[in-house]
Amino acid sequence: MRFAVVGDPVSHSRSPAIHNAAFEALGIDATFDYRCVPFDRFADVVEDLRAGDLDGVSVTMPHKRNAYDATDSLSEQAIRTGAVNTIVVEDERLVGYNTDIAGVEHAIRSIENGSDATVLILGYGGAAAAALVAAEGRPIHVSGRDDSKTDLLIERVGVKAQAIAWGVPVPMATVINATPLGMAGEHLPDGVIERAGGFLDMTYGAQRTPSYSNALALGLPAADGLTMLIGQACKSFELFTGRVPSIFVMEQAARDRGRT
Repeated sequence: MRFAVVGDPVSHSRSPAIHNAAFEALGIDATFDYRCVPFDRFADVVEDLRAGDLDGVSVTMPHKRNAYDATDSLSEQAIRTGAVNTIVVEDERLVGYNTDIAGVEHAIRSIENGSDATVLILGYGGAAAAALVAAEGRPIHVSGRDDSKTDLLIERVGVKAQAIAWGVPVPMATVINATPLGMAGEHLPDGVIERAGGFLDMTYGAQRTPSYSNALALGLPAADGLTMLIGQACKSFELFTGRVPSIFVMEQAARDRGRT
């Protein structure tokens, strides 16, 4: 079996290391590679999937909406979020899933230990939509720099949540940063982390973001986007293979890849 992560850029992704380690641990004859695909060439990926040259793909930026539009059928969670990050060939049909939701759930479990704390989601894009679905049933606040887009996100996803102004802290909330802020060293608004009860930064990179570092320095339970990546990769692996991987093997591969 052949799989790949597709995006642009994509060489930084740890998905190949994660999946290949899990294949090896389970004795599965499969490979998982990188594929850099410009925004206007996603049709090439679809062609390879339909031709049997690929059995499935993980999808990262900027293609999650392209993947949504290219599939023959969609999971309920993909429909709710309006984004696909995993495509699997099933009976010669392309089926789209959103496993980012499972990734958020895994990351939240890693820092909350079963609590039902209020959640503050920062952002209004596809990552925020996945966080909304993952946190459904809890008190949720959503904050973005464009109030109209925040309102549209809540309406589109259909999860009960309250929109609040950008930069307003929610005391003791689990804060989920679903924006790109931090990737280039930016800080979140003052007070948002300082008054939080926990922090999940959905971004990850070679260096910790300032907000993630701040949360750790404050002694808050915190997780970064790598923890989320491992959780979503575990779910994608199940969809690809029908097997349950060792999340410990996946995590070790992800952390080792980050040190190379």
